[in-house]
Amino acid sequence: MNSPAPSPDAGLRPIIEAREVDKRFGSFHALKKVSAVFYEGQVTAIVGPSGSGKSTFLRTLNRLETHDSGEIVIDGIVLNDDLKNLDAIRREVGMVFQSFNLFTHLTILRNITLAPMRVRKMERAAAEQKARTLLERVGLLSQADKYPVQLSGGQQQRVAIARALAMDPKVLLFDEPTSALDPEMVNEVLAVMRELAYSGITMLVVTHEMGFAREVADRIIFFDDGVILEDTTPEVFFTQAEHERARAFLSQVRHGF
Repeated sequence: MNSPAPSPDAGLRPIIEAREVDKRFGSFHALKKVSAVFYEGQVTAIVGPSGSGKSTFLRTLNRLETHDSGEIVIDGIVLNDDLKNLDAIRREVGMVFQSFNLFTHLTILRNITLAPMRVRKMERAAAEQKARTLLERVGLLSQADKYPVQLSGGQQQRVAIARALAMDPKVLLFDEPTSALDPEMVNEVLAVMRELAYSGITMLVVTHEMGFAREVADRIIFFDDGVILEDTTPEVFFTQAEHERARAFLSQVRHGF
């Protein structure tokens, strides 16, 4: 397997450690003793064919899927059934889903302020000011008083990113954030993600957007059949992938970058 990049030698602090994580859905073996370490400030693109385990792995990192065996440690906290640990981790790990998951009965502003007020006990005025600042960051300040149904899919996904940022997470997880969007809306979401990546936040992104992965990621992880086959830099992955399965995958998606 290619060497992970960047490595601890780069002076980065480990923030997520997965050790021999195993997961089954009935007879389907989704993750097969997956181990990986992710570092603070690192942008990792997780790629691979559908059904390879990449989204399942991402979802185990905040307990949306429970792992059957192995260990996951987030910022020094073991991820397990201890609700105190789980709450602590979910305060620090934000997630952006394929399907936005906005509350349809709440305004855009309220969608963003809800968690900071309830979880972080932020005063309403401060939460609303922060929400407006984040909406401006994602180019949607003028939409603050609208409802999700009044926005396009791309706009809703940008709101979802702002909502995740409102909790000041140490890590942002993206589970194929553009896969539910019409093609013309993809670029507006990728532009926001690109800005986030360059800002230094730790990001793990499950994506089929190979051009984005090659341009923005510090590291590429390639999943196939529940295991990590490649873990290396974008330059190495896209030009000299070690495994034939990875090379075959790249040949199928080559038109995307």
